[in-house]
This record gives sequence, C-alpha cells and structure tokens, in this order.
Amino acid sequence: MSDYSKVNLLKIESSSQTEGLEARFARKYLDSRDLGVSLFRYAPNYQSKNAHSHKIQEEAYVVVEGSGHILLNNKTEELRLWDVIRVSPEVTRAFEAGPDGLTLLAVGGPKPEGGDGVKQTPEWPTKQ
Repeated sequence: MSDYSKVNLLKIESSSQTEGLEARFARKYLDSRDLGVSLFRYAPNYQSKNAHSHKIQEEAYVVVEGSGHILLNNKTEELRLWDVIRVSPEVTRAFEAGPDGLTLLAVGGPKPEGGDGVKQTPEWPTKQ
C-alpha cells in the first residue's frame, strides 16, 4: 500500500444498472484498507426500490447537492444540503431525492472480505 492515493470520483464509471441512479465506488482506486468513499447521484424525485444494511460496516452520508429523504428502518429523515448522517450497520437504509435530485458522498469503515451488505426491500410510508 502506498503512502497516499488520489482519484477523481467523476472519473470512476458508475456501477449502477438502474436508471436515475449513479453509484461510483472509490475504495479499490484508493487502495484503502479502512475507508470506502462513494458518490451517489439520484435523479429528481427518484425513490430507491432497494435498501440495504450491513453486518459490520458503519457508514456516514454527506449531502453535497440537492435534498431528499433517507429511510432508516421504518422512519424517514429529511436530508438538506451539507447534512451528515451516520448510520449503524444493522439499520436498513434507502434514499429518496427531492425535486432537484440528491447527491451524496458516502464514507464507510473497514469492509470484510467479500463484503457485508445485506439487500432488502424498503417499506416507504404512504404519501398523503
């Protein structure tokens, strides 16, 4: 492992196969043992059809553009520009973009070999 690494998140190809969602993961490009940094861009009014939790990895999300909501288990929290939200591994999370979209930086801790993400289906509250 080198003393430092640098990568431009926008130069990393999105690994998302979902229309309206970009997901760019930098961990391998940074050659990092302990940190994962990712960029997520959600199109305006996009609501995640997938959610996830982790077995071990804690994550924090920073809103760098737009606004929206995060679903945490069965509760939603509003997200605004420059909000930072830390999420414990076992909490199921999903995102919903506001009318101007939502761009997040995600930072995660050490990732076990083979990963520890647990895919789930979000249960968004009914809008009134």
